[in-house]
Amino acid sequence: MSGKPVPPRPGRGAAAARMAEILRVDHAGEMAAVAIYRGQRAVLGEAAGHERIAGQLAHMEAQEAEHLARFDRLLTERQVRPTALAPVWRFAAFALGAGTALMGDKVAHACTEAVETVIEEHYAHQIAELAERDPKLAGELSGFRDEELAHRDLAVEEGAKEAPAYALLSALIGAGCRVAIKISEKV
Repeated sequence: MSGKPVPPRPGRGAAAARMAEILRVDHAGEMAAVAIYRGQRAVLGEAAGHERIAGQLAHMEAQEAEHLARFDRLLTERQVRPTALAPVWRFAAFALGAGTALMGDKVAHACTEAVETVIEEHYAHQIAELAERDPKLAGELSGFRDEELAHRDLAVEEGAKEAPAYALLSALIGAGCRVAIKISEKV
């Protein structure tokens, strides 16, 4: 996402179209977050010596599932279709979660840190964009953003930046998230 909120587009139906983009992409993002944590828990959840991280992952997954449930309701209430790529994103996110977990705790945390950094920026832009137009939704997004920041901060505390090839891993995951965001708004 660029450094500035998306300006309102002119024309009939433009505000509704932009709101549909926001809800569609946020729904896709929360669906992917749940899948990432499920993938990580599939690898680390029962592994001996990983009880602490398994608990952390379960807690973060539960918060993401609450966000997803809220976006499920918003899509229904506002009659917005989800992204057509939901099955692709779900599979890719699970694979990302499982793959990073297979590389170890620090790599799993590096994945969380990279994803949550992008999502925090994404939500910040949306909050600024919606502050006047839909303050209730902006407030909800602000609460979600705070939880995403807590996930990122926990990942950093747990050694995300100590992961092998951290800079490369973080850059690749961040770029993938940004591409998925732009695609999910439209498709």
